[in-house]
Amino acid sequence: MLTPLRYGSQHHAIILPMKNPHFYAVIIGTEILNGRRQDRHFDFVRNTLAQQSYELFASLVIKDDPLLIEQTYRMIKADPDAVLFSFGGIGSTPDDLTREIAAKVFTSQDVVRHERFEQDIIERFKEEAYPHRIHMADLPIGSQLLKNPVNNMSGFSLEKRYFFVPGFPEMAQAMIQSVVESGFHNDRTLFRKTVTAQTSENTLIDMMKKVPAHLGLSSLPMLRSGTASVELSLASYEQEEVEYWFDQFIAVLKDEGVTFTR
Repeated sequence: MLTPLRYGSQHHAIILPMKNPHFYAVIIGTEILNGRRQDRHFDFVRNTLAQQSYELFASLVIKDDPLLIEQTYRMIKADPDAVLFSFGGIGSTPDDLTREIAAKVFTSQDVVRHERFEQDIIERFKEEAYPHRIHMADLPIGSQLLKNPVNNMSGFSLEKRYFFVPGFPEMAQAMIQSVVESGFHNDRTLFRKTVTAQTSENTLIDMMKKVPAHLGLSSLPMLRSGTASVELSLASYEQEEVEYWFDQFIAVLKDEGVTFTR
């Protein structure tokens, strides 16, 4: 699949090597973990991906801790199907650690001055670009800019699959929306079928074990007025496959005399 991906004013091509990308959201912010701020990224990313029939593979909220950020990035890099959306840590204050850590993990080199971004910073801030703001242009080698429509202080990407944006939702959301819509358009439709049954998960475990591993299966146990219930969901890009296995679960419920709703 070859589609245009917009970085700033330039157009680049993105080739997805994986059939089913694993989308990771990494939300960096001690202020979220200690309750000073509420996260606004998770719901946005989930909903934006859903518009393209994609799902999040993982979402992590982590402290502004260098070792933790590095370990998280290395875990994601080890996944050959990974696509990363990293939020926060690309400003000019001492707790903005993302650029240097991303360079270390994804390029094994130090950051370098990005000339286009350097000029953007100087044009916006004039003499106030120095001595601190100018360092926002120190990026991992090979970085491509992600246009920030709010103040032109760009995010950046690496290998057209690792994307780094500010922590400000007003900036980050527009940038991620553009990335997903232009670079990860999905022509397939994700089919999902769900049943809620008045029984415990135990009734359906034997059937669950028969479901192919590539099929999206989730089982959510619940208690309603002290009575066990389970919500079972199947999802796949193959509609016939979803319908076949869903019918197998329905047959089990009927055989067991279990009340259910679809």
